[in-house]
Amino acid sequence: MDKAERAHKILIIFLHLVMAAELVAVIYEGHWPHAFLIAAISGITLTPFVLGRQYQLQIPAEFQILTIIFVFAALFLGEIHRYYDRLWWWDIALHASSGLLLGIFGFLLVYVLNENERAQLSMRPRFVALFAFLFAVAVGALWEIFEFLMDSLFGTNMQKPMLGDDSGLTDTMFDLMVDVLGALLISLLGWWYMVRREQSFIEAWIRKFIAKNPHLFNKKLPKFNKLND
Repeated sequence: MDKAERAHKILIIFLHLVMAAELVAVIYEGHWPHAFLIAAISGITLTPFVLGRQYQLQIPAEFQILTIIFVFAALFLGEIHRYYDRLWWWDIALHASSGLLLGIFGFLLVYVLNENERAQLSMRPRFVALFAFLFAVAVGALWEIFEFLMDSLFGTNMQKPMLGDDSGLTDTMFDLMVDVLGALLISLLGWWYMVRREQSFIEAWIRKFIAKNPHLFNKKLPKFNKLND
């Protein structure tokens, strides 16, 4: 077990202890929507572990750490403890982070397909970057639709109306623009590293993913520098 995996294990234990204490408190106070949300957050943070056991899929610990922190910050701190209302920049920071995380996930996804002979797919660096960008933006747009439906059907306040705009449209468009900027940044960085043939954290994570999941590949450990733009 390397340092990242140990850090991931400690983080999981710590956050679940925090959420368990919060769950007891909200149940005692009768805040059932918050209790349901905390239980959902716990389930989301354990999803990679469950999927890994069921499908023999090992996700890099570094990516899991970032994802867990994001989910905890967005739902537990943001929705339950109302950080969205307390800190004006909280929503902006999280949407920028989601663009980065989804961009990285898009790179991992398309790279696995690109290097698996069974997928019969071959993409140049610019198309890998484009896929990662479009993937992140598409998921961000789906999340905004989800927020709209939750507010419309259940009376929640996931769309945070800005001053002078009670409809939430300005918030939605601003969130999408921040998602786009985050996705664009990680896509350009990934493309730059592939074309310049330099070591990057994306390549390091992909190498670790391949090393831990050799059954997904029919080739030897691939290298970014075999790709040409």
